[in-house]
Amino acid sequence: MSWQDASDDELLLAAARRDGDAFEAFFRRHAPHVLAFFAARVEDPEVAADLMAETFAGVVVSLSRYQRRPEPPTSWLFGIARYKLADYARRQTVQRKAMRRLGIERRELDDLDLAQVEHLSELAATGVVVRDELAALPATQRLAVEAHVVHERSYQEIATDANVSEAVVRQRVSRGLRRMKEGLRKA
Repeated sequence: MSWQDASDDELLLAAARRDGDAFEAFFRRHAPHVLAFFAARVEDPEVAADLMAETFAGVVVSLSRYQRRPEPPTSWLFGIARYKLADYARRQTVQRKAMRRLGIERRELDDLDLAQVEHLSELAATGVVVRDELAALPATQRLAVEAHVVHERSYQEIATDANVSEAVVRQRVSRGLRRMKEGLRKA
């Protein structure tokens, strides 16, 4: 059955428990609205996209417990989205407090930084000197850079795995990228 034309979200959610196509139809129908919800509330488009993904992951996890309600399924969906947003805000507050306590200023990447990261990515894709520069980094910086840049893991995930704060991971990635950039300039 093609779920793309199904108009009933309740039917889609019931079917999505056992049919990935039904979930995909629900996702395609509501993802733009969920993304707009987050984009209006957070400054970073990447964070908005991550929160949207987390919301739909929450939908998948909660599908088995979903029960028909008087309000439309979108109320349930946006309830999950509001929870994800509140969780994100709590994490940001904790992170800012920890950074202030440690005296660490969060460094925002500017266009030049992003261009340099993109350049490093291009070099890595072609297998040029970057591997050597990455290998020359101290282990903690190398692992943080690999996890964040190569494997596209979030700072929070890396921090949890390494049992350190997000601020420490951000510092390791920043210092590692700076060392790599300096090494590439010399190469």
